[in-house]
Amino acid sequence: MELTQPTQAIHADDDLNTTSDVAPPLHVSTTFRYADDPKELVPVANADISTTEAHVYSRHTAPTSTRLETILAPLLKAPCLTYASGLAALHAAYVYLNPPRVSIGDGYHGTHGVLKLQQKLCGTRMLPLHCPASDLQPGDVIHLETPLNPTGEAYNIAEYADRAHSRGAILLVDSTFGPPGLQDPFEWGADMVMHSGTKYLGGHSDMLCGVLATKESKWLAGLREDRMFLGSVMGNMESWLGVRSLRTLDLRIKRQSENASRLVQWLHSCKHSDSRGKEMELVKTVVGKIQHASLQHEDMPWLERQMPHGFGPVFAIWAREERMARELPSLLTLFHHATSLGGVESLIEWRSMSDRTVDSRVLRVSVGVEDWEDLKADLIKGFQDLLMKQEA
Repeated sequence: MELTQPTQAIHADDDLNTTSDVAPPLHVSTTFRYADDPKELVPVANADISTTEAHVYSRHTAPTSTRLETILAPLLKAPCLTYASGLAALHAAYVYLNPPRVSIGDGYHGTHGVLKLQQKLCGTRMLPLHCPASDLQPGDVIHLETPLNPTGEAYNIAEYADRAHSRGAILLVDSTFGPPGLQDPFEWGADMVMHSGTKYLGGHSDMLCGVLATKESKWLAGLREDRMFLGSVMGNMESWLGVRSLRTLDLRIKRQSENASRLVQWLHSCKHSDSRGKEMELVKTVVGKIQHASLQHEDMPWLERQMPHGFGPVFAIWAREERMARELPSLLTLFHHATSLGGVESLIEWRSMSDRTVDSRVLRVSVGVEDWEDLKADLIKGFQDLLMKQEA
């Protein structure tokens, strides 16, 4: 029987159950006993380091992180490895691939920080994301972040896969904003997929995690060996929290994405309405622009295939003035003013607090699982209080 992803999230690790506990136990040991029988001892020179059957040292494998990777694999549609953070995973990908050139556009500023390290150490050259295919050579990487941080806009994965593969290049997709349940980059030609599991895979703002997935068995073995020496493995507690979180991923991500789309459509309709109601006037006075994949109407022929179950829980509001973007988050009750995203609680961030590259009017909104009508009411009151404060 072929199980669906929501069921896999709960049962993919059943074969690892060695106790009667329904909730998986947390293993905290960092080192594990060798076999008692000397005949069963295999020197490291003869050992297969790709196996996870016998744990030796947690910088290689450990029971709880192995359980997490066992659950993630069917959700991501490929074997995977976990890392201490999203940037640790990304760094590991570039250490292994070591591309001469990387074609990349806007997106998460941390990614560009990792690539600056790669430039310093290896002389890697940067190319624009939309560079002609003829600029690419075998071994280069197209780094595609979709949906995009902080705007929530989406790119056509298949288009970039065709461009990369026509030149012998590699397509690496950062699918953090499009987790399992919303998007499968491998279906559209990705060679490697990266997630900052801190966000939606974790979903509770209480763990750091990074994930790399690939169907290339040689790459996976190389990444596993590199990870031992990079030392960027997940801790036991974080791995256990990840297992807990994946159980409800499907429930969370679809609710969050639906909430975001409803809020975006409400804001968009208010902003472009000819009516002069109170809500419309508030939105028009505060909001200069909204960005989200659900507003990419001309792209729907491919976008609805790529993201059939929702367009992601993150969108961007461009306030009309910088001071509005600075002051609005502090006037909201249900949206926490904080960085990061993906948790069950809604967040809003004046993006200039953590990203020096963005326009100072940008607010990034990460929508949680609250009732969207309550979130809408909170925004309305925030807009109203903002205007009253500025008039005082």
